[in-house]
Order: sequence, then C-alpha cells, then structure tokens
Amino acid sequence: MPVTPPTYHSITEAQMMPRLVRIGPNLYGAVFTLMKLLPAHFILQRARERGELHHNTVVVETTSGTFGLALAMQAALTERELILVSDPAIDANLYRRLSDLGAKVEICREPAAVGGFQEARLRRLAEIRAALPSTFCPEQYTNPDNPRSYERVSEQLIRTLGAVDCLVGPVGSGGSMCGTTRGLRAHNPDTLAIGVDTHSSVLFGQDDGPRTLRGLGNSLWPANLDHGVFDEVHWCAAEEAYAHTRALHAQHALFQGPTSGAAYLVAQWWARRNPDKLCVVMMPDEGYRYQATVYDDAWLADNGYVLDPRPDAEPVTVASPDEAGAAWTRFAWNRRGYEDVPGVVPRPAGRDRAEQVLS
Repeated sequence: MPVTPPTYHSITEAQMMPRLVRIGPNLYGAVFTLMKLLPAHFILQRARERGELHHNTVVVETTSGTFGLALAMQAALTERELILVSDPAIDANLYRRLSDLGAKVEICREPAAVGGFQEARLRRLAEIRAALPSTFCPEQYTNPDNPRSYERVSEQLIRTLGAVDCLVGPVGSGGSMCGTTRGLRAHNPDTLAIGVDTHSSVLFGQDDGPRTLRGLGNSLWPANLDHGVFDEVHWCAAEEAYAHTRALHAQHALFQGPTSGAAYLVAQWWARRNPDKLCVVMMPDEGYRYQATVYDDAWLADNGYVLDPRPDAEPVTVASPDEAGAAWTRFAWNRRGYEDVPGVVPRPAGRDRAEQVLS
C-alpha cells in the first residue's frame, strides 16, 4: 500500500518542526529551517483563541532577527498588518525579505544609555502601541506561550530518540531551551541542559557590552529565561562560532547560521566526553542570511577572523561568570536561580525592563 505523504496548510507549517540528523555516534542535531516559526505560529494562534487578535488588530514586535521574519511570514499568509521595530544590526537581506512580505520595519538609530538598542526598541514599540487603536504584541521575551510552543519539539525528540541525556542550544529569549528542556524532563528528570551564550551578554551574569556574535545573548533579562533550568552555561566568541558553522557545512552538509555553529561547538565537546550518553543540539536557522559574512572567506579575512575548528578543542572552566575571558568558557550553573550564583552582575530592582515596557 502506498504511503500517504504529510500535507500542510501553509509553508510555515511545513517548516516549523526540525529535522533530526545524526552528526556523531551519540549526537543528533535538531535542525530547523527557521526555529522562530514555531513560537510565532503558536503565539498568534493562542491570541486568536483568547480573542486578543481581531481582523483590524495590528501586530507589533521588536526584533532584529528571525522572530521578525517568522511573524512576517505568518502576517503575509493571514493578510495582517505587521510593524517591526529594529536597529542597525538588521542585515540588508533580512530587511528586504521583511519588506517583500509586507511588514513595515522601523529602525532605531541610537541606543539607549542603559539597555542599548533593545531598550531603545522597546521604548519605540510602546510609542507605536499608544498611537494605534488595536494592537497585539507577541512579546517573545515575556510571553509564556513562547516556551510552551516547544513542547512539540520535546515530544518529537522523545518519540524518535527516547530519553535524551543532554540538550544543548543557544539562548536568546529563553524560549526554545527552557520549553524543550521542561518537556524532556517530564520524561527524564535527569536530562541536562547546557545553554550557549556569548560574551558581553547579561543573560548569565556578565556585563552588557558590544557583541559581534548575533542571534543569541541579550542586553536585557527576558522573563521567559528560567535560570533554574540550566546545568551549564558556555560563552562562545564569534570566531569560534563561525569556525564550527563552516565545519557543520563542510563535514555534515548542514547549512546553518552561526548560533548553530556555537551550539555545535559545545555539543560535540559534551558528546565526546560522554560517549555512552545521548546528546541533542538545537540548530535554529539556515545559513542564507550569512552568505556574505560567515560563509564568505574574503569577509572573514577582512575582519581578522582565522577559522580553526579543532575537534579536540576544550573550554576554559571558570568558578564564576565574572572570571570568563574572551574565548570559549564553561561554567557550572547547577540549576540555580540568578541571584544564587556567585560572581554574577547584580540585577536591577523590580521587574525586568522588557516586562515593564511591554505590560
């Protein structure tokens, strides 16, 4: 009897879930075309069900990356107006795609004194919402439907692979790693979670500063980031992430972005150290946005990057986040709350700034 292929109602449904690709004896990649399609679809669906999204409601969000692209794809398919607030970090190819999909993109040209461009974007977002009669903001940093959407990923992993011993992935809003880990731990409480961040990101206790490696890290604390989920945190430099992004392509024909490369660096290290354990690494998006940068040898040379994806590379282990240097660094977070970890930068009093602005 012929097998009936799966059918999808839209291109976004076809691309939401990851492909599971074996990239080592005990290592699998959860390889997404565009990871953010999953929370974007789920958040908008839940908003419609709750009556928060009407025919004349304008969707507004702050983003400089793939969550905006996911929203633009959803908005185009549902013929809904979308306004995105971004900053100069947005690349020209992404801007063009967003515009082609019908999104209006506003660029904040100057950073705020505290909180950088993300703070400036949040302020502009609040101004836009105040001027419109009906808006809905997905609020990827604070909306609990973001991590909830990844229950489908944990179910897929359990159904396909069984018990997962370790999940490795980049951290930005906190949604994918926190949501997927919670789902895996409902099946196996001993599943380890390793978050991959970059230097000068405030997520796990460092001071805010300029970050070359984009797509992970943050200048604000997202409410969706549950620090108690994580067993380890690794901070990666751009050069290390770029090297392993190119290695993923050269060795496994996986054409992914640099956040995937950073996560792959950490995951292959853990899998090598634990040959009897099963590791899964989250790989958020494909590499087409980075053809003129990470995948361009001339661009790498012009910017001083020398790629050396050594398979036996080891991180520097530190006793606290404030000891992290400029290269790949590892810290045992041990499922603690933020304030329970020595050496972290003190958090400001009150709620997260992202929550204050968006509430």
